[in-house]
Parts: sequence; C-alpha cells; structure tokens
Amino acid sequence: MQNGHYCGSPRARRARGFTLIEIMVVVVIMGVLAALVVPKLLSRTGESKIAAARVDIATIMQSLKLYKLDNTRYPTTEQGLQALLTRPTSGPAANGWKEGGYLEKMPKDPWGFSYQYLSPGVKGEVDVFSLGADGQPGGTGDDADIGSWEN
Repeated sequence: MQNGHYCGSPRARRARGFTLIEIMVVVVIMGVLAALVVPKLLSRTGESKIAAARVDIATIMQSLKLYKLDNTRYPTTEQGLQALLTRPTSGPAANGWKEGGYLEKMPKDPWGFSYQYLSPGVKGEVDVFSLGADGQPGGTGDDADIGSWEN
C-alpha cells in the first residue's frame, strides 16, 4: 500500500501514464486529421505560387511603365528586363534612365526560373511572363504560362 492506495487499483495505474491503447487512439486520430488536411494544404501551394507570380509580373510591368516614361520607349527584347536594373549599353539609347534603376533586384518566378520578356509582345505592347512550374511554354494548371496579359 502506498499513500493509502493499493498499488494495483485503477486509480494508481492511471496516475503512472497513458495506456498503449490510449496512445494508439491518439495516433490514429492524428493520422486521420493529417490525411484530411495535408491534401488541402498542398493544393493551396500551387495557387499561392501562381498568385505570387502575378504580383511579381505586376511589379515588373509598373517598373517598365516608369522606364518608358523616362526613355519614351520600352526596352527591346535584346535589352531585356536587365534594363530595369542597369543602363542599357546596346540598342536604343536610354538617355532618361534614372540612377539606381527601376527595380532593386530582378525576382525569379516562384519555381526558380527567370521571368521572360518580349518587346514588342505577342499579346500586348510588351509581354512579361512566367512559363509556370514546368518552365516550358503552354501547359495547364501549375504548368500554365502566367503573363502580363492576365493583369
């Protein structure tokens, strides 16, 4: 007898910890919850990357508009988006180019690829776009192209 209780009583046994069955029930419940929640979170990952690409493209487009205001034209395809960071040394002169550039740094798309640029664009005056998760033109879902023509 310990502290007035018989050691084999249910109360003494409960005071020592959880039973194996109790632990197994908790593990099963956590597994069921994970099976329900994880797929929903994973599908949101693709949506959030697409949204992030759209925000980056909108930011790049605003910088291109400022470049055009200062230089009366957009950078050529050859000058590329690099013209937003450093004064172009080839192609049409950028006499109104502002010191410090138009972007602090050129972002990569959410999948780690460089944003693409065409001037003149196929779908607009200029096109800024990401080739999506696969890095290839076209595609559907997460692999679809995301471009300035959508904003």
